[in-house]
Amino acid sequence: MTASTQEIKVSIPDFCQGIQYFGEELPEFETYGKECAIAPNQTAITDPKSPDAVFQTLLAADALRYLTLQVTASKASGHPGGFASQAEAYAALVMLGHKNIITEVGHHAPGFYSAMFLDKSLEDMGIVNVQQLRDRYREKHGLLGHLSGLIPGILAPAGPLGQGQHFAMSAAKLHRDKLFPFTVGDGGLGEPYIVSSMAHFHTAYPDVTNFLPVLVWNGFSQEHHSMVSTKSNAEMIAYWQGNGFEEVILVNAKDFDDKNQPGDYVDSTAFSFEHRLEFTKAVLVAADSAAKLALGGKLTVMIIKQLKGAGVHAKGAKSHNLYAMHTLDNADIINALKTRALTPAAWELVRNNFERSGGGSAGRTSVTESVYELSELGELGLEEYSVGGEPKVATTAMGKIVGMVGKSDRNFIVANADGNEASGIANINQALKIVHPTTDDLYNQNPTGQVYEPLSEDACAGLAVGLCLMGSRTLWCSYESFAINGLPIMQTVTQAMAELRRPTPSIVTLFTAGALEQGRNGWTHQRPEIEAYFAAMMRNGNVFPVFPPDANSIQTCYEWALSTKNKGIVITASKSPLPIRTTFEQSRQALTKGAIALQDVKGTKTVVFAVIGDMVLMPVFEAATYLEAQEIGVRIVSVVNPRRLYRPTDLAWDSCSEPDGDFLSDAGFEELFGCDALIGVTAGASGMLEPIMLRSNSKRDTFAWKRGETTASPAELMAFNGLTAENLVERAMELLG
Repeated sequence: MTASTQEIKVSIPDFCQGIQYFGEELPEFETYGKECAIAPNQTAITDPKSPDAVFQTLLAADALRYLTLQVTASKASGHPGGFASQAEAYAALVMLGHKNIITEVGHHAPGFYSAMFLDKSLEDMGIVNVQQLRDRYREKHGLLGHLSGLIPGILAPAGPLGQGQHFAMSAAKLHRDKLFPFTVGDGGLGEPYIVSSMAHFHTAYPDVTNFLPVLVWNGFSQEHHSMVSTKSNAEMIAYWQGNGFEEVILVNAKDFDDKNQPGDYVDSTAFSFEHRLEFTKAVLVAADSAAKLALGGKLTVMIIKQLKGAGVHAKGAKSHNLYAMHTLDNADIINALKTRALTPAAWELVRNNFERSGGGSAGRTSVTESVYELSELGELGLEEYSVGGEPKVATTAMGKIVGMVGKSDRNFIVANADGNEASGIANINQALKIVHPTTDDLYNQNPTGQVYEPLSEDACAGLAVGLCLMGSRTLWCSYESFAINGLPIMQTVTQAMAELRRPTPSIVTLFTAGALEQGRNGWTHQRPEIEAYFAAMMRNGNVFPVFPPDANSIQTCYEWALSTKNKGIVITASKSPLPIRTTFEQSRQALTKGAIALQDVKGTKTVVFAVIGDMVLMPVFEAATYLEAQEIGVRIVSVVNPRRLYRPTDLAWDSCSEPDGDFLSDAGFEELFGCDALIGVTAGASGMLEPIMLRSNSKRDTFAWKRGETTASPAELMAFNGLTAENLVERAMELLG
């Protein structure tokens, strides 16, 4: 029997306003529900086998299921099924005092929001009762459809699959005394990098085991059976053991089924109450054991095997999301809510336990709710080279500073899948050493090193951006052509940083411009289309691609990047010796204004070359000599920080948590780019020139990358893409008429 809110005569806690159905008192509530299992002034239960702890963990699991379903059904939208299949595991972790819970599954969002409501985290958003929880779900400035750091108590974003482990490992590395469980779906387990990234991390940092994958093995993906649904229990255990996990703890609901449910995956909420308690106890004991093993130095995975959709409106993949008919008036929704309904006393018991767990609400106690303390860097040791002097390798100049940062900040890491030595930054390896269990001076390897080198861009980018999100400094290095494989998680985190409620170090990357420097390797090493992604991401307001033209400029770019918060800063530079064209003062001016004039020769008419990049300046300077000989004025402008060249209304900068509203004024733009003919030049994607083309009123055109080819020299490769002095001169003359 269940009753509507209006039919309940007893006192209902204020936070329950909005709950549609209340149930009858469960068996033995008077015995095991009199007092909270987490006592006052305590942060966790004392005994996972105690009947009251088991009973109240079951109540918590049902409360999570109820809220998840009612909240999603209130908008006939969202994903209740996946979270429902592991509700006992989440409830167990909370009852054991673990609040720093992360997920790889964005579709678990409504379940996490329900947990944040129960422990009062959402009160910081003005959500104090269930009605407000319903109203704010999937609304602007409310509870987003997928997890975000905008929500109190939520440690990391979740949406794209295959990313949660990076956040858990990053947090575990910085906070060795805390457990960081993260849920991973068996559908998401098919993502190619999840387990391999954990295996490499464990090899590099064998003493960091305080992250705990919780595999939600429910047999189904989003719209069909999961690809691992056919594995036997022994095969699944062997899979994890084969990837380096010392302890694999599996709790299978099938072992407790007393209703003869068909198949390997069953719904524990259909068991008799006695068997439900037995299953819940097994999950609670398993979670306690897994947590202690992980905190005690053993790489551990916990697996909960239970049918997707357990306890909600549908089963299997059909439970994954709600459709338009799944409103609160839908019969399946009503029946599920009534079945999961609790008494007001049970709701209050669950909420008190959740609030006490871990020492308070996750919105106040989780590691991401405070600013991580950083080491002072002191003097960076910049070295200014003479303009017109000996050519220098820009990446090497930056590498020297990177080494000094790492020596001052022992939490700082450099991640590079392609090898620092190949990118002109061997000095980073020499200064900071590659972290590897095998000590080898020839290869700059040491177990305590600070250079992280898995042959996976996802693993590199994942740890680097994860650590930034958690509050630490890092640098991700790559070839421009390969970095695209690590871009998805960087894109996720830069967007999350725009929403964070706290400042955190910006993501900083160094991409060597392989397109022009890798001619003999063919088109596979010449893929600058990643610049188009960053050009689009500039519109977010917190993404800054920068293009230093020389070894002086790259030093000031990195110096500036280190001083910023909550941004994504992408430094792209060559690994070849190139002329020194700017002073430090000019370089800093270019970062502030967006660009700097490298040459300004007056003439009867004026052509402006707006150039993004360093090596591509060579044909531009050559073209200038031809034009100047014909008394045509030429201004060569190096575009260092194109984001500054947009108009303020072009970007969402003012909605970022650490807003940066510095843009070049119209007068400043005219001073740099005002002319009779404007030609934008880049050896990358043309989209990076957009802010200039938007604002210019001159006759204008662009020269940009087209496609890679096998060539013998950068000049030949540029010629293949039309980036020659002859072509530039010809087009300039055509524009001048």
